[in-house]
Amino acid sequence: MIIPSSSPGLRRLATCAALACTCAAAAVAHGQQVITLQQAIEMAQRQSPQARVALEAREGARQRNRGFNARLLPQISLNGNIPSYNRSIVGVLQPDGTQLFTPLQQTNANLGLQLQQQIPFTGGTLAVQSLVSQVQLSGSQQYKNFATTPFLFQLTQPIFQANEQRWGIREQTLSIDIAERTYLEQRENIAIATTGVFFDFYSARLTLRNAVANAAVNDTLYTLNKGRFEVGKIGENDLLQSELALLRARAAVDQAQLEFNRALAALRIAINVAPSSPLDIVVTPDVPDVTVDTVVAVQQALHNQSLTSQLEFNDVDARRRIAEARLGGGPRATVVASYGVNQTSPELSNAYTSPLEAQAFSLSINSPLVLWGAHSADVQAAQADRDRITSSNAILRAQAGQNALFAALGIGQSRRVLIISAKADTVGAKRYEVAYNRYVIGRIGFDVLYLAQQEKDAALQAYVSALRAYWQAYYTLRLLTLYDFEKGTPIR
Repeated sequence: MIIPSSSPGLRRLATCAALACTCAAAAVAHGQQVITLQQAIEMAQRQSPQARVALEAREGARQRNRGFNARLLPQISLNGNIPSYNRSIVGVLQPDGTQLFTPLQQTNANLGLQLQQQIPFTGGTLAVQSLVSQVQLSGSQQYKNFATTPFLFQLTQPIFQANEQRWGIREQTLSIDIAERTYLEQRENIAIATTGVFFDFYSARLTLRNAVANAAVNDTLYTLNKGRFEVGKIGENDLLQSELALLRARAAVDQAQLEFNRALAALRIAINVAPSSPLDIVVTPDVPDVTVDTVVAVQQALHNQSLTSQLEFNDVDARRRIAEARLGGGPRATVVASYGVNQTSPELSNAYTSPLEAQAFSLSINSPLVLWGAHSADVQAAQADRDRITSSNAILRAQAGQNALFAALGIGQSRRVLIISAKADTVGAKRYEVAYNRYVIGRIGFDVLYLAQQEKDAALQAYVSALRAYWQAYYTLRLLTLYDFEKGTPIR
């Protein structure tokens, strides 16, 4: 802990901490829920609406990634028409060359089972099929036949075209990585937001207690000053000033009560606690004693942030657009080759007997001849976009490193400010105590006492602000680096 209990200037904080623990024990005994900052953050990260939003966003990304990877596995499908029926009058060519129109009923049925596998390395597709079909005519003509293809291997391979499958795999790998890191960052954002509302409530509670105490003191002083005025020890101006201070103190109590209720409601919302549930907090001056190496902070930030994966995704996407532009305006070809066996027969059982080889090969090409410079312009535009993205990525990466650097420096500064503020709070409280005692015995005027009271209150608020700033700096460093410097491990 960075605040040693043996420090003379900070003994008041240790006393406050002990008092807070005593109050917490009493609150627990009465069934009131008392939480620390870390417990509030854990509750917010587990059950707050923001936590559920972050969790569902990550789950959606995981399921999309699961679906993408599943589609890379062999796909089995069943398709066909069972049956297709048509009844109409058709023209039938006769042996003498004339055409006779006659009613005809035609029934077609086909069924196929296909196993298809994408080939990411080449961008092609390999399929294995088994087919069976039937044609049956009835009416003036009678005909029935089965055609079978027990197996057919078919390869479809694009040539001179961008490999969409391989680019898709690269981008999907980065997309799920971005989603996972974004989820961790959102949890740290929740920690920062919870720290804010936690100390808002803590500050409001201290302000209310301080306002009540000030009102009680000013009431006592006003009673004392009325007696002094009656015996002629002070003038009417001093009495009126004391009464004005009392009225201001009472108004401050009402305002502090309103801010206390508002801060308590905000804290309940942040950690998702029912409005009717009794709730209180306990705060101690203890903070994590972490030594942050700025070099490590910058390295971890550039390695762990979702921004790093996002910048890499941007670069991959830019290179994909260049590849598509280069190949899109040139010649394109597609090779389709297949090999299998087939047979036909009026009987289904015979349609699988002694099958014959079935082979096919085709090469389709499409080569633009004149594009009037469109191809070159598309390539140059894609290249310019990548140059822009490269420059932008460099700027964003430098900013991320700089943010991590100053976050690491800032937590040290926040710790020093916290120590100074704690000392100032102790000094302010002691000065007010001395001023109050001197005023009671008539050694100083009310102006000096009122100034000491204001400085005491300001020192207390400055300490609370410094404690809040330290914890926010602590969680901001975790957010920017996704690294736990207490444990020395990345946040997972």
